[in-house]
Amino acid sequence: MRYLLLISADESRTDVLATPEKGRQFHAWMDDLVRRGVLVAHEGLRPSPLATTVRVRGDQVLLTDGPYIEGKDQIGGFALIDVDDLDAAIEIAAGHPATDFGQVEIRPVIGP
Repeated sequence: MRYLLLISADESRTDVLATPEKGRQFHAWMDDLVRRGVLVAHEGLRPSPLATTVRVRGDQVLLTDGPYIEGKDQIGGFALIDVDDLDAAIEIAAGHPATDFGQVEIRPVIGP
């Protein structure tokens, strides 16, 4: 089953993300997923102020600079994994270094 891992944290905490130790932890996490053959895709995202939110109301396309929700924590990246079950997805999400200061939301993907 495929699961989308939405990785989020307080964007003002980039000091935590930029440490050499976090970099090593992240690369070890990624290498493990590749070795296990469960990683379908992984991408980081530019900071949320660079987002554009689109809403359509009637005939009007409404654009807002910034993320769709205002909050301290923002999505900074995602991983798409293909594993046997939710327990395996939880194990993978719990190993992500961002869980030390942020969180990883697990969402089942609709479809094959």
